[in-house]
Amino acid sequence: MSNAGGGPATPEGVGGVRARRRLEIPAMILIGVLLVAALGAGTASLYREFYSPRAFVLHYLELLQERRAAEALAVPGVAVDSAELEAAGLPATASEALLRPDSLQAVTDAVVTGESVDGDRTRVSVSYSVGGYAGSTTFDVTSDTGNALLPRWRFARSPLSVMNLSVEGSMRFAVNGFEVDKRQVAIEGADVDPTAALPLLVFSPGLYSVSVDTAISATPGVAVLADAPLAGIPVDVQAQPTEEFRGVVQQRVEDFLSACAEQKVLQPTGCPFGFTVRNRIDDAPSWSIVEQPQVTVEPDGAGWRIPSAPAVAHIEVDIRSIFDGSVRTVEEDVDFTVDGQITVEPDGSASILVGGSSD
Repeated sequence: MSNAGGGPATPEGVGGVRARRRLEIPAMILIGVLLVAALGAGTASLYREFYSPRAFVLHYLELLQERRAAEALAVPGVAVDSAELEAAGLPATASEALLRPDSLQAVTDAVVTGESVDGDRTRVSVSYSVGGYAGSTTFDVTSDTGNALLPRWRFARSPLSVMNLSVEGSMRFAVNGFEVDKRQVAIEGADVDPTAALPLLVFSPGLYSVSVDTAISATPGVAVLADAPLAGIPVDVQAQPTEEFRGVVQQRVEDFLSACAEQKVLQPTGCPFGFTVRNRIDDAPSWSIVEQPQVTVEPDGAGWRIPSAPAVAHIEVDIRSIFDGSVRTVEEDVDFTVDGQITVEPDGSASILVGGSSD
């Protein structure tokens, strides 16, 4: 069939098919672009949530939240050796006794507040809450070497800190309820200086409450927030004597003075009171304690001391004159003071040395 112009006729609908094909090709390209974009966005989201420096830091904080201390310590860049500690100006012999679940308080509400790149390091800033206290820390993260297909990271600066803890008045204390004995964790063992600071590695961030609660001494506790990687945190705790301990010391002093009063001599041996006469005594003197001292106990380095306290003894003695042989009975109050030193033995008992002098 020919058209009016004499050319070959176009079958009905052919022109429409070509037009649709011209439209379908760009549509397929557009769909492909969208798929690539979606894949890229998904990959970026996957990277951000699971394989980025921020995800690495948040994973570490999640382990602290769940008090999984061993796993947190195994995160690349967390564990440190003595050389790293020394390079950071920290004690190389710091104990790992507190790197355990029993001494951790959960870190919660962790939110990344900032992220910046400086050379091969990424600094990730995070805010959080621990033990009811708000805090913030900036972590240094760097790429971990290896042939893994997915990105791997490590802490460029360990998030551990060192708590330099000085506890006076007790060899035993608790950190977040976990009991510690200086002699068991110090490198010197039983020969540790009771007054020296004890270096203890702790996770950062972390809140650590140090308290003493023994029969001899106690303290309501001191809380410190570790919020800086590889930092030294000085903590000083001075325990105070318990009422029970003061009562024991008071009774021991009274028993000591009562024993002194049983000596039938003018100058009881090793006792803080005595009496001097110019004549002869006709019979053995008799002593009694008429006013016991009100003893207090104060910290004194690794031990305790009894500050000087007044007391009164009473003597009754017959004195014979060397001139005429006459005998007279002397009854007199003798003022004296009592003091003393208290040493806490390794088994937890107290050794009390009482001293003093007559006025």
